[in-house]
Amino acid sequence: MTTRSWAPVAALVAATLVITGVAFAGGANPNRGKSLFRTACKSCHVPKGAAKDLSPLTKTQAQWERAFKKDVAKMLPRVTEKTGRLLLPADVADIQHFLVSHAADSDQPETCGLK
Repeated sequence: MTTRSWAPVAALVAATLVITGVAFAGGANPNRGKSLFRTACKSCHVPKGAAKDLSPLTKTQAQWERAFKKDVAKMLPRVTEKTGRLLLPADVADIQHFLVSHAADSDQPETCGLK
């Protein structure tokens, strides 16, 4: 087999590595976190809901960081029980990134579009 016949395969492998590298190099994804927060958390964390109403504006960035260090791991079994959804560590990281990025003292405070 000549070098020329391997060129398309090499190009495909290189493109795949670039695409997957870009996808995984970015760390937590706040857009995905917003979607996960809306589906996994806002089912209970609404006004007059089963849990305290929460939105990114509910806490400062430091308060969200502390909450994720202290409380969130304890809540994950309840999330699974209530929603049937198992949140993986990457999911939690995405949600945390979204909440911290849009906290009350952030550059882009946000309500998550739900009240």
